[in-house]
Amino acid sequence: MPLRSPLTLSRQFLVASFPIVLLGMLALGWYVGTAIERGVSNRIAGVTSLYVDSFIAPHLQHLQPGGDLRPEDRAALDRLMTETPLGRKIVAFKIWDARGRIVYSTNPALIGRQYPIDEGLASAFQGRVQSGLSELDESENELERTRWKRLLETYSPVHAAGRGTVLAVAEFYQTTDEMAQEVRTAQIGSWLVVGGIMLAMYLLLFGVVRRGSETIDSQREQLRAKVAELSGVLKRNQELSDHIRLTAVRTTTLNDQFLRQIAADLHDGAAQDLALGLMQFESLARKCEAHGNGEEAALVRAALQSAMRELRATCVGLQLPEIDRLDAFGVVQRAAQDFERKTGSHITVSNGGGGGSGQPAGPVKTTMYRLIQEALGNGLRHGGASALKVDLSCDADSVLVEVGDNGCGFDTAGAAPPGHLGLAGMRERVELLRGSMVVRSTPGRGTLVQARLPMTIEGYAE
Repeated sequence: MPLRSPLTLSRQFLVASFPIVLLGMLALGWYVGTAIERGVSNRIAGVTSLYVDSFIAPHLQHLQPGGDLRPEDRAALDRLMTETPLGRKIVAFKIWDARGRIVYSTNPALIGRQYPIDEGLASAFQGRVQSGLSELDESENELERTRWKRLLETYSPVHAAGRGTVLAVAEFYQTTDEMAQEVRTAQIGSWLVVGGIMLAMYLLLFGVVRRGSETIDSQREQLRAKVAELSGVLKRNQELSDHIRLTAVRTTTLNDQFLRQIAADLHDGAAQDLALGLMQFESLARKCEAHGNGEEAALVRAALQSAMRELRATCVGLQLPEIDRLDAFGVVQRAAQDFERKTGSHITVSNGGGGGSGQPAGPVKTTMYRLIQEALGNGLRHGGASALKVDLSCDADSVLVEVGDNGCGFDTAGAAPPGHLGLAGMRERVELLRGSMVVRSTPGRGTLVQARLPMTIEGYAE
């Protein structure tokens, strides 16, 4: 099943920003509604205050502390509640005295009752108009609770004419229908305006983001093409590097075979001819000695014998022994034995792990043999070592050869000491097979050469 393509940057912008814009519009509408609700409440409070000063206050000027309204004032208030436009909007009306007693109410059952003075009533007695939504949970609102869930409540102080003192407080209750209608109208209007502005900004930003997204997508495709091209070049370079490495391995193998052939040709050709000539020279030497020329004959004999020894030594040095059928540990033993035979020294050979029964590739065996010969020779000739050792460890994938001595050692951080250039050649041989080689040495404490070689060479055929 094909995987979905990832969302473009412009689509991500649409998906991510739409909820934010929507929440922003809702929050703004709520804030506008709250502000309008507060403004309508304050406006109603102001209108109510004017109504009280203009129509209610004149009928309360004769109210005495602790006293009751006169019958004619009560009748006048009844007419105001039924005959004036504002009075008809009022669903409940009360007049409180300073002790919290209701001296007038549209609900006659409340007249004369006394209730605790709440915060709004106390603030009105201090001369401030208070207005807000009431949940009608006060005890004096029992009748109103049966008809409404909440009402707009307004406390307005009634001042004494000419003195400015508060005689009483008028409390008005109005329905919230007018307020709700104004709030709803304002919210819809604000949402339409804000929505239009947001939509314009949204489309503008979407256009900018979409253009940037298309640019990014184009650059991404170009980058992918470049990466694919570079990956192809890298792959070809790796293939070429592997081919060069395998070619070098084959060249090294052919070089060893060529040296072996040269050694064989020297042994079977020039060495045989020189041996035959030396045998024929013996009869001539005896005749020369008989005629008193023995000293000259001895010099020629010594020169021929020396040439014969040098030629044989050269053949031995060039010719690699037959190690193709040996396992890893057999190669180590053969290298140590050949070195012992040439130098007369003793080599300690150990098998540290893996049994040594692995069969490395031919070039690996050759490198093992050459490395052991070179490391032992450096330890004996240049290090003056009296003890030499070779250790082998094998696993399924690699072989570890360690050659150590107790010679004079050298500083590995400095330049290679004279006579140790063969180590560089061995390192090249090891790294050519994708192995690793480490030389650990301290002046006065000997030298340890560690080489890890692969068991097989990828792509190489024997």
